[in-house]
Amino acid sequence: MHLTDFEGKVALVTGAASGVGEAVARVFAARGASGLLVTDRQAERGALVARTLNAGGCPTLFVDGDLESVEACRRIVEVAYDRFGAVHVLVNAAGLSTRGSIYDTSVALWDRLMAVNVRAPFILTQACVNRMVEQRIEGAIVNVSSVVSTGGLPTLCPYAASKGALSVFTKNVAYAVMRHRIRVNALLLGWTDTPVEDVIQREVDQRGDDWREQASERLPFGRLIQPEEAARAIAWMASAESGLMTGSLVHFDQSVPGGGGVNWPAPGEAGTYPLDEEAAY
Repeated sequence: MHLTDFEGKVALVTGAASGVGEAVARVFAARGASGLLVTDRQAERGALVARTLNAGGCPTLFVDGDLESVEACRRIVEVAYDRFGAVHVLVNAAGLSTRGSIYDTSVALWDRLMAVNVRAPFILTQACVNRMVEQRIEGAIVNVSSVVSTGGLPTLCPYAASKGALSVFTKNVAYAVMRHRIRVNALLLGWTDTPVEDVIQREVDQRGDDWREQASERLPFGRLIQPEEAARAIAWMASAESGLMTGSLVHFDQSVPGGGGVNWPAPGEAGTYPLDEEAAY
């Protein structure tokens, strides 16, 4: 069934120039999407992704847009409907994870993360939902949230708050539109190996080029989440394979909520639980 999961469907995917958003677009194309509108603020890279997907046989249009702009968000949706006539699936994959704690986060930084991580999905979702209802489309919306939406590290204050808002937004909208058979769910991603994360780890957190290897040594599965596996989960949530599931916040990580962080040592064979306070979060 995977090869035709999205046959006859048009999808709008944000953050599609790299990372999870790009992987989602590629999975949708591989599974038969009839059209894709991909958007990102990285114009050159986004256009390349679109050209690749077009060459592979999936009609794809790239729209350059900074989701911090209300006008840009509205334009993206209008272009999608002008080009394809309908949107059956919306994936809000774009997001900022700029560091900031309660001690040093500026109002400008707070507002920027809220604009991109929460307000943009709101604008895009509102526009798509109204059209879906009007066209009687039983659509699907998937928001990419985060496992830190319930708290997170001190240095992720505005990011965690924005993802917490996105998770609540997901459930609220799911309840509002369920009688129209429009499904709205969110994937709460853990630590994922993306190009943006690589830049943050090296340039912001001042870790070496081998940060992946060092991190992997302490993780239960010995590696970070890969964009492709997150994309497959999103494709499942957006397809008929997930049935009538809606309003769900799917925890996608190598940790157990309420059971400690991923860097805690695994329980010993004899039921012992050695603690490493520096690794815990």
